[in-house]
Amino acid sequence: MSRRENQPPARRSIRPLAAVLPYLARYRRLVIGAAISLTVAAVTTLTLPLAVRRMIDNGFTNSDSGFINTYFSMLMVLAIVLALASATRYYFVISLGERIVADLRRDVFAKVTRLSASFFDVNQSGEIVSRLTADTTQIKSAVGATASVALRNLILCLGAIGMMIYTSPKLSSLVLAAIPVIVFPLVGFGRSVRRRSRQAQDTLATASAYAGEAIAAARTVQAFNAEESANRHFGSAVEDAYGAARAAIRARSILTGFAITMVFGSVVAVLWFGARDVLAGTLSAGTLSQFLLYSVFAAGSLGALSEVWGELSQAAGAAERLNELLTEVPQIQAPEHPIAMPVPAQGAIAFADVHFAYPARPDYKSLNGLSFAVKPGETVAIVGPSGAGKSTVFSMLLRYYDPVKGTVTIDGIDARMVDPKNLRDRMAIVPQDVTIFAASVHDNIAFGAADASREAVRAAAVAAQADEFIAKLDRGYDTHVGERGVTLSGGQRQRIAIARAILRNAPILLLDEATSALDAESETLVQTALDGLMRQRTTIVIAHRLATVLKADRILVMDHGRVVEEGTHASLIRHGGLYAKLARLQFDHGAESLFVAART
Repeated sequence: MSRRENQPPARRSIRPLAAVLPYLARYRRLVIGAAISLTVAAVTTLTLPLAVRRMIDNGFTNSDSGFINTYFSMLMVLAIVLALASATRYYFVISLGERIVADLRRDVFAKVTRLSASFFDVNQSGEIVSRLTADTTQIKSAVGATASVALRNLILCLGAIGMMIYTSPKLSSLVLAAIPVIVFPLVGFGRSVRRRSRQAQDTLATASAYAGEAIAAARTVQAFNAEESANRHFGSAVEDAYGAARAAIRARSILTGFAITMVFGSVVAVLWFGARDVLAGTLSAGTLSQFLLYSVFAAGSLGALSEVWGELSQAAGAAERLNELLTEVPQIQAPEHPIAMPVPAQGAIAFADVHFAYPARPDYKSLNGLSFAVKPGETVAIVGPSGAGKSTVFSMLLRYYDPVKGTVTIDGIDARMVDPKNLRDRMAIVPQDVTIFAASVHDNIAFGAADASREAVRAAAVAAQADEFIAKLDRGYDTHVGERGVTLSGGQRQRIAIARAILRNAPILLLDEATSALDAESETLVQTALDGLMRQRTTIVIAHRLATVLKADRILVMDHGRVVEEGTHASLIRHGGLYAKLARLQFDHGAESLFVAART
């Protein structure tokens, strides 16, 4: 369950859109240009009823064709001014929307990449991507067209009301008396729209998250003939999203219909009273026409505001979801006064009575009083059954998490006292599940070292036994390898990961079962590359294959989050404990004897 789901539902409003204001402040010229264009367009529109009144009261009454021609010429000028102001308004507000959303997407992505591992333990990546795409599109619409229309109609509404009062205070009092009857129900409907819009966005994000997982695992889906099952699952999620969206649309439709009915109903009532005053001679026909036009402007703008209010409410839901990411506090942060790591780096590692439970499983201890030390330049292998806590050791070293109790030190410095960036600069990891990006071979090897030269990348590939197969690719180091490196074999992906670690040239090397899923030929090549990489480095190896374990200076056997045995391969076999049992499960007796003889 995500952090958001654990919180009580908050009262929805458009206040989350205030998070966009700092972005507006960055582009004051665009904001000023949009405001001026918008004001000119609104003021120009408000002058039209004045011209209509003068024509009716003067031009038609006196049958003055010259007067009418002059006023129609002026109306044409006003139309041109209105067109130019509207065009510039569109340019400024749309440019502003695009610019702000680009900045927002960049900032949200940057924040997400800095969040702690515990955040990703409880949040789906597809749901986060949905926020980066669908929710930012909502913001773009709000900051661009919707906000512009809202401000324009707000100016028109206020200006028209002001001119209505100036034209006829009596009729205006009738209109103003009707405003509370219109506004209060709109506020109530608006809350319903905001709530349903947020639900629609959340259900769509859930559907997007599943789609991302299924598409990324398309080969697995096909291998198990699970297309129909996946389609049903996604179809159900899409229907849920449609149902939530339909509920939001229904609420907005009711809101719009109610607003238009009430607004134009009040206009008809006012017109009826005005017509009686014209017949009584207390009001001129031109003045009534002027008032009528202003009331239509006010009613139309108020009706439009009710529509854009619904859109702004949707955008507020999107802004709230994005703001949750922007305000998320990483569990792992640099201390206020970080301690500098010693130079030159030594590579000493020590765990002292470390206890740890993953935040998503607080009732289960992955590490339970773990203690061990690794000397600079030493190679230590960690073995043990699944769930023993082996991979958690690497998570502690990389400071993805902090211990609940105990300390992890690197070169004598508590990892919690160091900036995580400086800590991770001293480590290179070759994981079991290699991450290959949809980029070129060069970019994949140089990941994390973007300024590396082609020569340095090639030297790392040569050392990783990867240059030979890279040279045979269509475009060599410029060959794009597809999403997740789908065009490469498992051994090729592993060697690219090793080249990446070689290029990093860190004093501490972490190997997480780097050869566990390879065929014999690939394992030989990868193991040769690893042998070169491990020289003169502190190395911790998580492995099941004895080929790597045999070359370790020491073997730590973990079970239930602690070290239960320690020694060399031969001594542990003679001891007959957990390690000997694991070895017997993997090898037959004859092979085991050969390994023991080779070691002794």
